[in-house]
Amino acid sequence: MSNLPENPKHISIAEFSYELPDENIARYPLAQRDASKLLYYKKGNIEHHSFKNLPELLPQNSCLVFNDTRVIHARMIFRKESGAFIEIFILDPAQPANYYDCFHQHQSCTWNCMVGNLKRWKGDILKRDLHINGQALELEAQLIERNEEGARVQFSWTGNFPFSEVLEQAGTLPIPPYLNRETESSDEQNYQTIFARNEGSVAAPTAGLHFTPAVMESLARKGHSTREITLHVGAGTFKPVSAPTLQGHAMHEETLMIHLDVVDELCKRLENKQPIIAVGTTSCRSLESLYWHALRVEMGLTAIDDFHVRQWDPYELIPALPADMVLKNLSKRLRKRGQTGIAGKTGLLIAPPYQYKIITGLITNFHQPQSTLLLLVAALVGKNWKTIYQEALHNKYRFLSYGDSSLLLP
Repeated sequence: MSNLPENPKHISIAEFSYELPDENIARYPLAQRDASKLLYYKKGNIEHHSFKNLPELLPQNSCLVFNDTRVIHARMIFRKESGAFIEIFILDPAQPANYYDCFHQHQSCTWNCMVGNLKRWKGDILKRDLHINGQALELEAQLIERNEEGARVQFSWTGNFPFSEVLEQAGTLPIPPYLNRETESSDEQNYQTIFARNEGSVAAPTAGLHFTPAVMESLARKGHSTREITLHVGAGTFKPVSAPTLQGHAMHEETLMIHLDVVDELCKRLENKQPIIAVGTTSCRSLESLYWHALRVEMGLTAIDDFHVRQWDPYELIPALPADMVLKNLSKRLRKRGQTGIAGKTGLLIAPPYQYKIITGLITNFHQPQSTLLLLVAALVGKNWKTIYQEALHNKYRFLSYGDSSLLLP
């Protein structure tokens, strides 16, 4: 008999639908982040709290893992000489191939982008006049090639400025399309977590938006610890499952980075059976992806530097090895090579009947119907996801990115 879990390819996405009234969608955040509601789910029981109560509700000596990515000004508007507008939405770096180097380039860099009105862009060079610290410069965008996501675009600019500063001036902060409004000045602060520092996301890890310095201080007083990883959230996070079954859905891939000290902390906690709480679906996918990469390395299926987790890996590999063992061996290999961390890409799809390998609980907002994020929640709490969402709707919780939160302890 196979030890593989049942493959979710044939799951009907219609089973993960619910009616989300428009009035339950939070289009703006609360004035005080930690004043949001918190639905507390533990082993089938549901309670309603304020997010400020989180430290008291967490299991003793929990370790919370945050995503420290920072949302960039990814959306740029150019105007052709004909008057037509071209919207360029940068997704991930092409040349140089990593975020840090691309953001620190001077004069030129290339990105994979989504392009609005692409059919009107025939290859002419688009131009924008900008000012940074009182200095004038010109930004140019050149269409290199069309690809599956949209296009590969080379940006060139005058002046001695890194691309991060150019993008800050040329672009706007993207907010989720389901908010049905334009970005406002208040979003510049509201749509960033208090621990955002590594630039690269086009969407915020929204479970982290509820945290305030007061909540962080309360966590420390209660004896909880925190760690940070980085996963740059892509535009695919808003992509609904449009196929009737999961087999027809292609997961977007995202870049993640995990420091060695986080790997060691996870090993220690897994060995001692101490709680590991993912703050948000992005942290959750990163931690679970780490297990699958470590397992592939342990089984000799991939090189340690080839961190690339594919969406069906959990359902095609036999997870016969415990997480603490494969992570400990991964840590030893990294130290032997003199590496301080590991980075790669993940397209991991978490859906029932996925069995979690790293996390013991999840802090997350309430997600769209028929989304992969809802599937991730259902994999954690089973069919109780329906009860949780019905309770939240009945109690007038605010949904989606600027909405309320939940603490899920299966």
